[in-house]
This record gives sequence, structure tokens and C-alpha cells, in this order.
Amino acid sequence: MLIEAIKTDYQSADIDLPTRALLDMCVKLTLTPAAMTETDIEELRGHGFTDEAIHDTVQVTAYFNYINRVCDGLGVDLEEWMDQGKTKT
Repeated sequence: MLIEAIKTDYQSADIDLPTRALLDMCVKLTLTPAAMTETDIEELRGHGFTDEAIHDTVQVTAYFNYINRVCDGLGVDLEEWMDQGKTKT
């Protein structure tokens, strides 16, 4: 399934170039936020994304990064339904 392929490794999933570019930007924003430049935004515009869509993507990515760091920092455990199929360490 496409969703599973994206969740497992979006870079090898059968997705279109605009979606791949958007996901690449999300990864960059997550792992190296200080490296973000106007070029990253221009690339997404070149794939047809509007400024509103780019803004929304950045907001959602940043929010998930924030809330994950808060939960990790406070030792908040996943709800049981969120942890299905994962092994506890």
C-alpha cells in the first residue's frame, strides 16, 4: 500500500515529484531547521505549491516537532492505540 510505503520510506515510495519535494522540505525542517533558505520555498513554488500551502505545511511540521519534543522531554508515553505494532524498549 502506498501509505505504508510512505510511512516506511517515502524516498522509495511511488509518489509524484511535488509530493516528494514537500516531504523533503519537512524532513529538512525537522532535522536541520537552521539550514532552511528561500531556495527551499522557491523549489516548492516551482512544484506548484501556493504560499498558503507551504505555510500550512511548515506550521504542521513545526507543531508536530514541538509536541514530540515536549512529550519526549516530559517522558509522556504513547496512548495504547498509538503504540500498536511497536515493541516497548
